[in-house]
Amino acid sequence: MKSKKMVSLTLAAATSAALLAGCGSSNTANQAASTASTQAAAETSTAAAATSEAADTTATTAAASGDVQKIVVYRAAYNVADPDTDEVTKVQDAINQYLLEKGHNVQVEIHDINNAEYADKANMAWNNGEVNLMWTSNWWATIGTDDLYKNKSAYDITDLLPGTDLYKAIPESYWAGCRYDGRDYYVPIYKEGAEGYKVKMLQSNLDAIGVTADEVTKAVDAADNTWDKLAALEPFMDKAVDAGIRYPFVFAGTNMFYRFGMDKYDFVVPNMYSMIGVDAQSGEVVDPLLTDDYSKFCKMMARWADKGYVNADDEIGSVVDASATQSQDWLFNWWTSIPNDKESEGRDGNQKEEFATLTNTYSTSRSTLGSCFAISAKCTEDQAKACIDFLGVLETDPVVGNLYTYGIEGTDYVLTDGKVDRTQEGTGTLYNHSPWESTSVKAVTLEVNEPDNKVEMYDTFNNDAKTYPSTGFRFNADAAGVTDKVAACIDKFNTYGKSLELGGYTEDQVDSTIKEFQSELDGAGYQDVLKACQDQYAAWKAEQ
Repeated sequence: MKSKKMVSLTLAAATSAALLAGCGSSNTANQAASTASTQAAAETSTAAAATSEAADTTATTAAASGDVQKIVVYRAAYNVADPDTDEVTKVQDAINQYLLEKGHNVQVEIHDINNAEYADKANMAWNNGEVNLMWTSNWWATIGTDDLYKNKSAYDITDLLPGTDLYKAIPESYWAGCRYDGRDYYVPIYKEGAEGYKVKMLQSNLDAIGVTADEVTKAVDAADNTWDKLAALEPFMDKAVDAGIRYPFVFAGTNMFYRFGMDKYDFVVPNMYSMIGVDAQSGEVVDPLLTDDYSKFCKMMARWADKGYVNADDEIGSVVDASATQSQDWLFNWWTSIPNDKESEGRDGNQKEEFATLTNTYSTSRSTLGSCFAISAKCTEDQAKACIDFLGVLETDPVVGNLYTYGIEGTDYVLTDGKVDRTQEGTGTLYNHSPWESTSVKAVTLEVNEPDNKVEMYDTFNNDAKTYPSTGFRFNADAAGVTDKVAACIDKFNTYGKSLELGGYTEDQVDSTIKEFQSELDGAGYQDVLKACQDQYAAWKAEQ
């Protein structure tokens, strides 16, 4: 076993190499990043090799001096059904040993919790003050970012962040998208931080109708706006109908106006879909249902259903869902843009797929909070600072990033050609996390199925994203006293909006149905919700 001094020197070299990876040309940077991450992966096992006894002794000595802050961390386990407590402890001890050796006076107690039980267990521990740092997101219920903010249970870290390694490691656009009322409560994990949409094409069915992906892409790219880009798909769907393809376009039961319409509107009220948006051009809160855009889109869907491009009965009746893309029953499908769109093929039965762009990508008030950390408001300032210190290491240091994400080399993964490999027998069964819910994409070694230029792809994707005038604004229905009215409006959408947006009405019924839909919404309190959103948005803008 290496001496403690040798471990420190070796790990420091790996960390220095990782920091140098950001310099130079893109090719040089990619090579440096690859070298650094490979070194880091090799040294992760060295850090882990420090025994639990050594870690405990060092921590106990430091704790006795009063210098160390212990923080309790809760995280969901997505890739292992029943987390192995012993293996989690080994990973925890290796991280703690490394933190002390690098001069960080913080120690972590990590709790991996089965994903199905996470919300309940984390919520109880959080409310009882048993947790200092918790992984969360904007799509969780109970422990989601909106809930924690509403309950004032997340620590306001605005004044603690400036000048820290953590703050400097994450782009300002990311922080801006995470803020509530201009304040920092959450620490985002640096991954894909923008939202946009594409059309996905199944190559085998393009071949079946005698069309190339380039032909489709050129037709789509030649159109000026999303609605015309969708219309450009129609000649190809005619061929699909003639060829007997069951779903020329499969929506998988998903209403899409608020997604396809994102070049025109930022839909700012969660779960209200198409019903309230900020006009990207005027910067004002509007009712999108009364626009020509909504009528045009719903009439297009009506035509698509009539021509057999969309099976409205299957879509509205939930006969077809996301699993349809694993079959060969479709030609086109919608797709949420990510840095490496080809990852879709692994989810769709490894079928070859191509993509054409329908919308721009945007950094929104939702896109950077898909995976983040919250610090408990019950923490002392010293504990909160310790959490920020730990997260600064986690999101910048490949040694800690690898340990926290992949575990211990030789047990939880092996290295194959310098990349993390969890495909070998026995690996990934005791401890197994994914970077998206663990740490920055820049702070981990690449996996065997990932492209060498992954980090560059993510940087390009995030840096190219546009913003709205409303990016950073969050509507608070509770504060406005309209939570029940929002729920009533969503019920009306489920009655009218979903069918309108999935071709459930004929083209000549669309305008009258939209009028009826709007009338029902108004009866459910829509105008009160709209006015509350307009007032909150005006107040928010005045403070910017």
